[in-house]
Amino acid sequence: MALVPYEETALMGLQKFHKPLATFSFANHTIQIRQDWRQLGVAAVVWDAAVVLSTYLEMGAVELRGCSAVELGAGTGLVGIVAALLGAHVTITDRKVALEFLKSNVQANLPLHIQSKAVVKELTWGQNLESFSPGEFDLILGADIIYLEETFTDLLQTLEHLSSNQSVILLACRIRYERDNNFLVMLKRQFTLYVDKGHILFLDILIH
Repeated sequence: MALVPYEETALMGLQKFHKPLATFSFANHTIQIRQDWRQLGVAAVVWDAAVVLSTYLEMGAVELRGCSAVELGAGTGLVGIVAALLGAHVTITDRKVALEFLKSNVQANLPLHIQSKAVVKELTWGQNLESFSPGEFDLILGADIIYLEETFTDLLQTLEHLSSNQSVILLACRIRYERDNNFLVMLKRQFTLYVDKGHILFLDILIH
């Protein structure tokens, strides 16, 4: 059972996306995430699902120390940063256009002795997957990455390539449209799917 409490605040809504900095406290660290909605849009703001997934990791949902993890569609990098602070070796990925912005947040928020545990790497789903070893990761993370139907097949292919029979996949998502449920149907064909529905978001735990 994976219930993550999450309260709405006065900052909920589009207003928070236009703030240049978003501040959080995880793993006994203050994390300041730079945001840039005007330049990069959805890739450069912290979505609710990233906060929920980071909270879930901090609650000790999975053992992160020494774990090999990857974050897909990382955007600002909050989830990957939290995973690294909690002891994981994390590959934090996104498309090329977002990489410099992503790197700046990772470097600004990880102490020097932890920065070696986090690698920022380009990954466009479904493309150049040979740059990653099949089944390379123990843990695959994704926050609010289910929203464009045209990416569903590529995302599924990417999840299949990166995971092994022992891998755990944690996806925190807000289901906004009926088409988003189509992706869950696709997942169920390839993975064992556990769904915990909360007040605002639900957290999916998938085991290959």
